[in-house]
Amino acid sequence: MARKDQTSNTLHKGLKNRHVQMIALGGAIGTGLFYGSASSIGLAGPAISLAYLVGGFMIFLIMRALGELSVDSPNSGSISYYAQQNMGDYFGFISGWNYWFNYIAISMAELTVVGIYVQYWFPDIPTWLTAFGFLVLITCINLLSVKLYGEFEFYFAIIKVAAIIGMIILGLLIIFTGFGNGGVPTGLSNLFDEGGFMPNGLTGVVLSLVLVMFSFGGVELIGITAGEVETPKKTIPKAINQVVYRILIFYVGALLVIMAIFPWNEVDGNSSPFVQIFDSVGIPAAAGILNVVVLTAAVSAYNSSLYSNGRMLHSLAQQGSAPKFLQKVDKRTGAPVPAILVSSGAAAITVVLNFLFPEKVFSYLMSIATASIVINWTMIMISQIRFRKRIGKEAEQKLSFKLPFYPISNYLVMLFLAAIVVIMAYIPDYRLALVILPIWIVILSIGYIVKRK
Repeated sequence: MARKDQTSNTLHKGLKNRHVQMIALGGAIGTGLFYGSASSIGLAGPAISLAYLVGGFMIFLIMRALGELSVDSPNSGSISYYAQQNMGDYFGFISGWNYWFNYIAISMAELTVVGIYVQYWFPDIPTWLTAFGFLVLITCINLLSVKLYGEFEFYFAIIKVAAIIGMIILGLLIIFTGFGNGGVPTGLSNLFDEGGFMPNGLTGVVLSLVLVMFSFGGVELIGITAGEVETPKKTIPKAINQVVYRILIFYVGALLVIMAIFPWNEVDGNSSPFVQIFDSVGIPAAAGILNVVVLTAAVSAYNSSLYSNGRMLHSLAQQGSAPKFLQKVDKRTGAPVPAILVSSGAAAITVVLNFLFPEKVFSYLMSIATASIVINWTMIMISQIRFRKRIGKEAEQKLSFKLPFYPISNYLVMLFLAAIVVIMAYIPDYRLALVILPIWIVILSIGYIVKRK
């Protein structure tokens, strides 16, 4: 029997626990927090923190469902593999290609904001040119060994985490001591003075949930890493339980600090709110450093997206749902080179979009990504229900990592996700996704029929 590292179509198990922790954290702490939060703050004001708590609870349940599946049967096909195993070939095909489509949209959104961040220092450089440069750089990184990719993402994520913690500490100093603000503490009045804690009422909080859920997109990368983790039964549960509460702390803590320092209704969305706020309180050095951090965050999130897409295409090819050449793995590096190159080529469309529609491309991509994320998460919850029914009561008792409150959790999450789709119809920039997604599903269904023949 051939060793795994000599098998051309087998991924190498080069990821350790620390890599998985940071890949999941890095995938979720990116554009949604550092740039997209401007829009969610505009909708909900300081009460955006409540939206993140609600969304975070739903994400916890989704991740526990995925964790149950991943621990029982680790596979880099993740959502696609579990849908195929528990729901049938059609749903495996649809969920796999939709997952890939989702991360192409996320990749394009991340590349778009990379250009916006670079313009903070070099306003004359067009966003499309910067997007192209970073696309080439990250593609090269992903073509290296999975262990080296894990190291890159580990340090990318450490930079983000350290910066958020530093920003929160610096923000608290400004709030309570006036450091950097002429010695005048800002206090907490900005959380309540500009129309109150919930200035746009419950409607604003509800509408902001759409943007909040986009921000959480990426945590499900843990499922993709399962096939390349050395000890999945130990690593996956630990990663899921720790990542969710860490993200909640970072999101809720960072945004409350920002809105305490700076009135929520003055966040303009032209740059990262983090950078704008430290510019406004007279700490330009801090603003410049934070712009480096948010740029790193976007590059990191794109890095995770391309990693995820390469593995998903590789898995789809192994399932017979994508061209066979996409299942090839470089023997030396362990990277699925053809799948990575195809995914990178698809993401390159963002270069053209940024050239043609530089003002609107980010909001459109974010809406498409959110709609496709909802499909991914719904597939996870349904697959977990079918999984429990398939294995039976006796095997269910032996599961080492279970979804709490099953099956109530599943129906609660699916009801919430259905509500997110309805809410999207009330946000103008998100309506486009509600048109594109059904067309995409029809195209995939035709593709499945053709494949069967």
